Amino acid sequence: MTDDMGSFRIDLEIENPAAPGARSEIRSVLVDTGAELSCFPASTLDSLGILRRQQRRFRQADGSVLLRWTGPAFVYAAGASTTDEVIFGEPGDLVLLGSRSLEGLNLRIDPVAKRLSDAGPMPLARVG
Repeated sequence: MTDDMGSFRIDLEIENPAAPGARSEIRSVLVDTGAELSCFPASTLDSLGILRRQQRRFRQADGSVLLRWTGPAFVYAAGASTTDEVIFGEPGDLVLLGSRSLEGLNLRIDPVAKRLSDAGPMPLARVG
């Protein structure tokens, strides 16, 4: 699904890493490389039993600062999965897939097709 600004949205699933099995689908998630952490509805994260581990401060574009809880989640998108720290979004917060999740998923944005695709082999160094 695309929107007027040239960005796009995807559907994904999340799961509690402490109690794998049940997943929740989140639809129409904005792909946002300008955001570091992904933000999902707190009600969905709470329903999976994902623990609120840390409160963090986040700065909005207008300079105001919001306080939000974060916690660990498995994120599944475009045939890939990763474990990431995610934001417990409150009503009015954008639901988005941030750059850390994209990197962990090893996905890249295809701006022409407006979809996520495999980013290819990840860097790895060997000694010797």
